[in-house]
Amino acid sequence: MKRVLLTMALSLSLASTATAAVPVWGAKQSSAADVPPSQLKPGEWIWGGRGASPGPMAVIVSLTEQRAYAYRNGILIGVSTVSTGKKGYETPTGVFTILQKDKDHHSKKYDNAPMPYQERLTWDGVALHAGGLPGYPESHGCVHLPTEFARLLFESTNMGMTVVVAKEGTAPVTVVHPSAVIPIDPRNGADLDLPPLAEGEPYRWNPDASPTGPISMVLSVPDGRVVVFRNGIEIGRSRVEVNDPLTGTHAFIVGQGYMADTPNRAGLRMPNWITIGIPGHGDEAGKVVDDALADRVAVPREFMEKLLPLLTPGSVLLATDESMSPASTGGKVEVIDSNPPGV
Repeated sequence: MKRVLLTMALSLSLASTATAAVPVWGAKQSSAADVPPSQLKPGEWIWGGRGASPGPMAVIVSLTEQRAYAYRNGILIGVSTVSTGKKGYETPTGVFTILQKDKDHHSKKYDNAPMPYQERLTWDGVALHAGGLPGYPESHGCVHLPTEFARLLFESTNMGMTVVVAKEGTAPVTVVHPSAVIPIDPRNGADLDLPPLAEGEPYRWNPDASPTGPISMVLSVPDGRVVVFRNGIEIGRSRVEVNDPLTGTHAFIVGQGYMADTPNRAGLRMPNWITIGIPGHGDEAGKVVDDALADRVAVPREFMEKLLPLLTPGSVLLATDESMSPASTGGKVEVIDSNPPGV
């Protein structure tokens, strides 16, 4: 028995030593999804993603805001405060891809300094990694992230993922001040300049823009719009009307089966929707959406006839009372992601 206890104590000691070896910068837990990004204090962050979820990822680093935004399949899943390059060591702007990943990286250039969860952007030393977060640019060119956010991002990303670094005056406002929907093409980082619906145009549908992949959607009540993404690329958008809308941000995922055995009054069979508990709203998780709530949303029938065949278990919808238009005033950021049911 003593030997067993000694072995357990030694194992725990080794585990504690290994954990302690990783420096901890920033908050250890996510802030609520309703916290405006401008109100995140140095080291604070929001994360609503899961590593196993489908869809391409992309990251936008706003040097102007000193924040990083992580998107999956067209929808924002995380935002974090950062510290970028100080004067004389400015972080370069542009479009990058992850060239190398090293969970336990130590810098050869800076006296073996720890750079946990490093994701290299350039071969001359610029990378995303956990590091100090004083609330202003203070790195030697890298993008410092809170340790736990860096870990979550590291576990979710792949080699070759697009990272865009932007600042005021060098990039469109949609990229400098990102919002809930992705402002770039996740495949190459090119700016997405999709025009709004024209006067009298009820919807736009272009499935050939991305023929395959998972579906995700964002519905903005004040904009009166729903935008559909497939594999991270917008394939359609439509005008919508929402009666007696819910306040705040709510996330839903398509489950198995249909909401009713027979078509609704519009003659369409709607899939079952289940509420997802996003950070700060964990109590909403697992609730089944009833017909009354679904009937509050009016969408052009022709658009729904095109969309419904694409909705499969795991498709995600984010409904928000915030505009999808970019703003630097710190409006709420919606964070949503989930694994398909049964995965």
